[in-house]
Amino acid sequence: MKKYLPILDWLPNYNRTLLKGDVSAGLTVGVMLIPQGMAYAMLAGLPPIYGLYASIVPLIIYAILGTSRQLAVGPVAMISLLVAAGVGTLAKQGTAEYIQLAVVLAFLVGIIQTLMGVFRLGFMVNFLSQPVISGFTSAAALIIGASQLKHLLGIDIPRSNRIDIVLNSAFTEIESTNFYTLAIGLIAILIIVFIKKQKTIIPGALVVVVLAGLVVWGLQLDQKGVHIMGTVPEGLPNFAIPVLQWDQLKSLFPIALTIAFINFMQSMAVAKAIQNKHRNYQVIPNQELIALGAANIFGSFFQAYPTTGGFARTAVNDQTGAKTGLASIISALLIIVTLLFLTPLFYYLPKAILASIIMVAVYGLFEIKEAIRLWKYYRPDFWMLAATFVGTLFLGIEEGVLLGAALSIGLMIYRTTRPHIAVLGKIPDEPYYRNIDRFEGLLTRPELLIIRFDARLYYANVDYFTEQIKALIEQKGIDLKQIILDADPINGIDSTGVRTLEAITDYCTERSIIFSMVGVKGPIRDIFARFGLFDKIGKEHFFFRIQHAVNWFDKKEGANCLKNYTLQVNKEL
Repeated sequence: MKKYLPILDWLPNYNRTLLKGDVSAGLTVGVMLIPQGMAYAMLAGLPPIYGLYASIVPLIIYAILGTSRQLAVGPVAMISLLVAAGVGTLAKQGTAEYIQLAVVLAFLVGIIQTLMGVFRLGFMVNFLSQPVISGFTSAAALIIGASQLKHLLGIDIPRSNRIDIVLNSAFTEIESTNFYTLAIGLIAILIIVFIKKQKTIIPGALVVVVLAGLVVWGLQLDQKGVHIMGTVPEGLPNFAIPVLQWDQLKSLFPIALTIAFINFMQSMAVAKAIQNKHRNYQVIPNQELIALGAANIFGSFFQAYPTTGGFARTAVNDQTGAKTGLASIISALLIIVTLLFLTPLFYYLPKAILASIIMVAVYGLFEIKEAIRLWKYYRPDFWMLAATFVGTLFLGIEEGVLLGAALSIGLMIYRTTRPHIAVLGKIPDEPYYRNIDRFEGLLTRPELLIIRFDARLYYANVDYFTEQIKALIEQKGIDLKQIILDADPINGIDSTGVRTLEAITDYCTERSIIFSMVGVKGPIRDIFARFGLFDKIGKEHFFFRIQHAVNWFDKKEGANCLKNYTLQVNKEL
């Protein structure tokens, strides 16, 4: 049962020592989550109260099913932007239809993630490489920041997930800037950054929320054009099973699939980073998928939009002493208390404050250091990062993810179809062989061609394999008498690969060249036996080490030379 309900792993052994840290972390993260949740809901195009709705049930469900004991689940900037990008094309923001679609989207994301976990498909996220994720995340950070200019400047900017459209609209309307709103937003950013640098457990977001609310109320800035939250509904979200319509599901599925992948990758990245500091549990990817999926499914029953693990809140959760999932449950209870009794306190909260919170939060998502590092050390991955970054900025969020995935898969296919092939030479006075392009002073012989193939041999790379061997044979010329293929790096082969080896054997036989293999692994030998390749190549042409094959060749050539010499002497006599 612990495998399916990880809460049973820590709950039976719970004690007062753990409680102190969990209470401290739960209250701190809960306080942090109140302004963040409202800000991210606004980013998603939803009324701010829905950020608090998304901060109750998902936290509790994950605490029961999740394998990470510090991961803080809830609304996050990236997923909120994806919600706005996907649902915004189907309905007008703020409408009942828009809200209903966002809730349905959470349910759909949850179903996808749960099914991926049940069928153990967590490996699929590996198709998005780290450079692609970095490029997408950095571009999304800029788009998120630009989207908040509307609230920071107090001007009307149409929502878009393309940065050129947002910036052009902001430049057009900049003369209408409300300077009271701008001042509030900029000062809030400075305060949050300052508090963050002090490395205190006091949430900077909460400080600016309280101060800004008092300033706007005291100076009556709402009457001078500063947009405020106004009346925030009280009470808990109602239970309602999302109404699913086929046309909506078809329209939402692409963005749901995107969110499911990004959601899982973000959660796993932060969960593994934190887990490395704790040795008393293990993060299990497929169980994480089920936990995140269930959190979104049950959250949708209580009007939550898609949620995932947040970087900043998880770090705070860990730093303030969280030891188990009870910390998340305590955070959820604090949100419940807020919804029941404290929402009137947010009436004078300026929307520019929520924009400031979002801007500071997404600043950490911009990974310029990663781009510089790749430019210095590995240009192919840099160009993949750059293509994803530019595509996301100017084509859109969904398009950027799809472009990145296509680039990752395309590069993976290209690399596997053109793997590394090395010609080996002998180290003087040693029975070892190395790549002649990397080591100087290696010994080679015109009658021998020793090759190492550093990949699985299968249908996608057999043509390249064949072309390279034939080219090397031609380079060697008429003196070549034996090819030795070092198969130790070959960890797999399919039927096309076997047929290719048969064809190469025939090609060599026609030219009186012996084809031999060394270091063939057990599973591959089993395949060879089933296809009869041992008889085709000749059992005597398989060896454990390269030097064994060379010794066999020398012995055979020595016998042939002696035989030829004897025949010549007899002929002369």
